[in-house]
Amino acid sequence: MNIACSTGAGRLAERRGIAIIAPMKSYRTARGVVLRHTPSASPRSMASPAGTPAGPARVRVGREIAGRGGKAVSVIVGLPLGGTELETLARELKKLCGAGGAVRAGRIEIQGEHRDRLVAELCRRGWEAKRSGG
Repeated sequence: MNIACSTGAGRLAERRGIAIIAPMKSYRTARGVVLRHTPSASPRSMASPAGTPAGPARVRVGREIAGRGGKAVSVIVGLPLGGTELETLARELKKLCGAGGAVRAGRIEIQGEHRDRLVAELCRRGWEAKRSGG
């Protein structure tokens, strides 16, 4: 009988030919609810179909400095737009601010500190935009 067990009792039982069944690890929470992760039945996937947001978009306009040599960059996150629409909006916002920028990983980055101007323009266009950060 091949039973891998690191305890002394397990080795003794192995010599005698007795099978030891180790207790399974309990997955119960404090309330006694068993947790089971099934990706197909997750609440997020049932709440909204693929590709459509569940509620209004949470557009945030923040400021980042990290990795840019101390230069500030205004970052717009949370716009539910496709690639070409995001590029078009970024182009118009860059013209409004008179600055350069880019679209990276679904975020619009505009060089410089332009958060107030960007929030005002996004609100004028119908987005519920808010400033984030300090």
